[in-house]
Amino acid sequence: MTMNRVNTKDAAKILGLSAGTLEVWRCHGRGPRYKKIGRRVFYDIKDLEAFANAYTVETVDSMEINS
Repeated sequence: MTMNRVNTKDAAKILGLSAGTLEVWRCHGRGPRYKKIGRRVFYDIKDLEAFANAYTVETVDSMEINS
């Protein structure tokens, strides 16, 4: 297995979620992109990063620092 791809348990750890949350999200067509090969599910690290980055919230303080 390549190191740029992880299973549901490890993806959940990376995102700070439970594996069950990712499983429910998949059933509802939500959450990060994933690959399903047979019965196994994998997440690319870059897709997890993109998903997390999509939920970045700018605050007044962070906008002052970034400008």
